[in-house]
Amino acid sequence: MGFFDTILLPFTWAVSWVLSMFHTVLGFLGMDSASGWTWTLALVLLVILIRTLLIPVFVKQIKSQRAMQELQPEIKKLQAKYKNKKDQLSRQAMAMEQQQLFKDRGTSPFAACLPMLVQMPFFFALYRVLVSASQAADNNETIGALSADEVHSFANSSFAGAQMSDVLKDNVGENFDLNVVVVAVILIILMVTAMFYMQKTLMGKNMSEAAQTGQFAQTQKIMLYALPAVFAIGGFNFPVGVLIYWTATNFWAVGQQLFIIRRNPTPGSIAERELNERRAVKGLPPIGKAAQEAEEKSQAEAQKPKGQRHQPVKKPRKKR
Repeated sequence: MGFFDTILLPFTWAVSWVLSMFHTVLGFLGMDSASGWTWTLALVLLVILIRTLLIPVFVKQIKSQRAMQELQPEIKKLQAKYKNKKDQLSRQAMAMEQQQLFKDRGTSPFAACLPMLVQMPFFFALYRVLVSASQAADNNETIGALSADEVHSFANSSFAGAQMSDVLKDNVGENFDLNVVVVAVILIILMVTAMFYMQKTLMGKNMSEAAQTGQFAQTQKIMLYALPAVFAIGGFNFPVGVLIYWTATNFWAVGQQLFIIRRNPTPGSIAERELNERRAVKGLPPIGKAAQEAEEKSQAEAQKPKGQRHQPVKKPRKKR
């Protein structure tokens, strides 16, 4: 066992045990244990469990992203302060002041990647399980908590004509398999499209005006195209089971993000304005930045000096 496998061993056992548990439960509920659709549903349930456990991390990510957006005016001021200072000392001073801003707000530029970083060990563990499933089935071996029978069942199960352990790059050229190619390509397209839509929605609706320019906005634009490109290329090396896992994960993330954006948008964003428009239709007061602006306006009106009251002049009555 290599060093990487040793590190992944606890995650491999966790992933394989949960996958085995869901597969067993689905079998008790009457589904065919040997069917690829049963294993597919077990993978989807694995996604739901992992994403549910990651909700606290996702909430922390949202808070960090909003803190980064609120910091953009301060970062712009800092960049203007050191605009024409290119010496080493000035660069270090700017970096230290910027780090202090992040520390004061309890955020960092890498906080947006936290859920993915936390999820990566489980992804690699699942990848190892799926990659080794075919060979383990031939050798009648176990993988983590999966028994030899479960490994054989999983390796030989198929999803829409493609086996769970099939990889796109191994089924083109001389070993061309139309079923594998079609299934893998469709899953890659769905996976990448969901990822792109999620990032596009975040940038379009849930960013304040101040955050739509500057370094933070540039980072978001890079992620908009870079992450889907990386996963599209990586999809050629992913087994079909991994593609199912990531497609389900991305669709879950899209639904989760739309729910958050609709109910708890970033202050000053388009999503917040749309939420206040819906609240206005229902006769509810505004929230977020609009509520703060309304309160500041009310306080300003209250602090205005009141002019002397003019007594009304009594008009003389007409003689009859």
